[in-house]
Amino acid sequence: MKLAILSCAPRAYSTQRLRSAALERGHTVKVLNTLRFAIDLSGPDPDLQFRGRPLSDYDAILPRIGNSVTYFGTAVVRQFEQMDVYTPNTATGITNSRDKLRASQILSRHHIGMPPTAFVRNRGDVLPAIERVGGAPVVIKLLEGTQGIGVILAPDNKVAEAIIETLQSTKQNVLIQSFVKESKGRDIRALVVGERVVAAMRRVAKGDEFRSNVHRGGSVEKVELSPEFEETAVRAAQIMGLKVAGVDMLEGEDGPLVMEVNSSPGLEGIEAATKLDVAGAIIDYVDNQVAFPEIDVRQRLTVSRGYGVAELAVHGDADIVGKSIGDSGLRERDITVLTLHRGTGVVPNPRNGTVLEADDRLLCFGKLEEMRSMIPKRRKRRQKIHKLPKELNLEP
Repeated sequence: MKLAILSCAPRAYSTQRLRSAALERGHTVKVLNTLRFAIDLSGPDPDLQFRGRPLSDYDAILPRIGNSVTYFGTAVVRQFEQMDVYTPNTATGITNSRDKLRASQILSRHHIGMPPTAFVRNRGDVLPAIERVGGAPVVIKLLEGTQGIGVILAPDNKVAEAIIETLQSTKQNVLIQSFVKESKGRDIRALVVGERVVAAMRRVAKGDEFRSNVHRGGSVEKVELSPEFEETAVRAAQIMGLKVAGVDMLEGEDGPLVMEVNSSPGLEGIEAATKLDVAGAIIDYVDNQVAFPEIDVRQRLTVSRGYGVAELAVHGDADIVGKSIGDSGLRERDITVLTLHRGTGVVPNPRNGTVLEADDRLLCFGKLEEMRSMIPKRRKRRQKIHKLPKELNLEP
């Protein structure tokens, strides 16, 4: 395949390892500076210019988009997607993972374990938010920090309030997060490629430092993950829309707690700790998937008038509970079930004989009017209106 690695740091360890792994496997590979692209929307088809010249054809790209160029970098990746060039990490996935608040919102929606987290703007909401996450000490995080920068441990409520007020005065948005005491100074980085964890390491902070990032002097060691940690890492990456990701997890008392999903994970630390060819695993995965470029499924399926994609919840009193998909009448209503979500499990392309249960969630494609008729009406909150007394006492 002909592969382009998008990177502003061509001499970085990760970039060089990916390039070498591709060349060793007989692929043609170029490292292209992300900032030297120009998005061309003037012609009939989506196109890109590089260094002022039309870009040649590529089979796949590997985005290594730095934090400082997220907006432009994801625009370039999105243009490659429009050109049907395969990328393991979509522009949407990179954007979702880069914003810590957005990432937390998405992961919590899918019941991924995380440290209790809050986000507030008004000063009067800070102390109640600290109490909601379990009280001090708390971790305060900048939304777009990286490598441990912008992560502060506040020992008590007053210090936390002062730090948050100072950061907000400089137009910084911060998250308030519970401090997981049992994992102080330690976390796990799982490197996810496709549907499996190809390598994992434990990072241990230096001295009294609570941040375990290698860039802050932390040490690393190889670790064998339990099935629970491996499944959590893979699910977190998939939910974010990333096929290559570094998933950082704390070892909580009740299981894994996801801290962050990194769309451009560094390879130096994890390859040194595990002695595994992580770069080669990434290249092999891209080579196997290059025939299946990422597409915006919702966009493609909603171009037909009157049709679209919707998620239908199967409520306990629904008449389709206990019936198979084939007997539910959905197909007769021009509704096709694409995936069935049951608890934390997903059944892709479920068969007609699959029996529906209460609390199932069905991702469907079909007639919007038919699907809309299956959504129960929301109960409106009744306003509390006090009745006037029958006789008004107007005497002074």
